[in-house]
Amino acid sequence: MYSKMALIRQFEEAVIALYKQNLIRGSTHVYIGEEAIAVGACAALQASDYITSTHRGHGHCIAKGGDVKRMMAELLGKATGYCKGKGGSMHIADLDLGILGANGIVGGGIPLATGAGLTISMRRSNQVVACFFGDAAINQGAFHESINMAAVWKLPVIYICENNLYGVSTRISESAAIEELSLRAAGYGVVGVTIDGNDVLQVYNAVMNAANRARSGGGPTLIEAKTYRWEGHFVGDGCPYRSREELEEWKARDPIERFGRYLMERQMATSEQLSEIKREAERAIEEAIEYAKASPDPGPEELFQDVYA
Repeated sequence: MYSKMALIRQFEEAVIALYKQNLIRGSTHVYIGEEAIAVGACAALQASDYITSTHRGHGHCIAKGGDVKRMMAELLGKATGYCKGKGGSMHIADLDLGILGANGIVGGGIPLATGAGLTISMRRSNQVVACFFGDAAINQGAFHESINMAAVWKLPVIYICENNLYGVSTRISESAAIEELSLRAAGYGVVGVTIDGNDVLQVYNAVMNAANRARSGGGPTLIEAKTYRWEGHFVGDGCPYRSREELEEWKARDPIERFGRYLMERQMATSEQLSEIKREAERAIEEAIEYAKASPDPGPEELFQDVYA
């Protein structure tokens, strides 16, 4: 889990640098500061399980086993990318790994996850779906319709709300009247829990409990994971809506450093071992960048391929 979080951090830091070099086009949203949620959740899943993601989806993809070379190639618009360079940052998918796709629409992955849960129920395949979405998405009508349907049909969906306190620039306290968003679960007769989203083990345990419940026919769970994005809503957002003090307070809760201290205090790893893990992550991302830059651009004939609507 430490290695996965370090890999996500290195990937996202590289994405910011490449974006500033005009090598990545389109809105790009990075996951720095939230790594524990994706990693803790996906560690509790089985290889055959599904996830749906968001516009801030690089971390989810990496945590579920995505290839950082193909991801980087996709962000650079290369033919070797996951979507042949056509999807970009917000639309990476790998069906073989159960990654049903990131989504540029706020809350767009919620009904997709619910539909996947219905197919699991019909096939009786004992899989589960982890559905990631943000605090702004929990106010979308699609969330309420989906979780109600999942509750009625007891679908094996784990709804994971990544509450990073802001929907673009609107603080959650200005768009929701309750402090704990998981309380909404009671209105649908499902289990709801609020957890520290910067504690990877707490995330792991909450998702494992939800997955066990879902596999045994207990239906969906709503997990609210409280966290904070260090960067703006998108790369280039100057964040005039929040204070420097607030940012520094949350940086002190860095999920990677926090888990590193946990491992060292229990003599499960040394500082030298953790430093080497970070260096391995740096090398992996350097190789991914080289791969992406050396990959070919899509040819003009690709313009009319993979068009379905």
